[in-house]
Amino acid sequence: MHEIEPFYNWEKYYVAANDRKSPFYGRDYNLSQYEHDIYGYYIHPLWDHIESETLYVKILYADYSKKMAVIELFGEWNDALHNDIMFLKRNVIDHLTDKNINQFILIGENVLNFHGADDEYYAEWFEDVEDGWIAAIGFRDFVEYEWKKYRLDYYINFGGTLQLSNWRTLSPTQFYEVVKSLMVRRLA
Repeated sequence: MHEIEPFYNWEKYYVAANDRKSPFYGRDYNLSQYEHDIYGYYIHPLWDHIESETLYVKILYADYSKKMAVIELFGEWNDALHNDIMFLKRNVIDHLTDKNINQFILIGENVLNFHGADDEYYAEWFEDVEDGWIAAIGFRDFVEYEWKKYRLDYYINFGGTLQLSNWRTLSPTQFYEVVKSLMVRRLA
């Protein structure tokens, strides 16, 4: 687990620790000390702690003029035991929506499992974005299956054309434009 790093090739465009509007502004990363773990397995120090025991994030890119953010997630998304959506919503999403972000792209290739509960925080997030959207890219099939089971597809757009395996080859702006065009088609 300690070898799974957040995507860092966009750091020439954006670094959350350098962004005064980011919830992680001023964070100092010690690459020689592993302090966070999931179920006793240390994780790479570049993942940002959101007070959850099992879910970590990295804001890969934010553009406040376009009102968008790309967030990579890592670990087990466990709403049943740890209420991870509450931590994500309160400690990251609320901070960004306060800065007028209303288009969220979640990258979930490193979300290893999902355990659902109620949809209260998802509904709140959905209301917060008003004319925006929440898109999920690269989540595993069984995670998407669980999302459907808990009817989270009402709030989060995922699957189908949003399974973009080549997203790393794009610049953050190109990636956003691709996802935005797919979302415009879905919501039209």
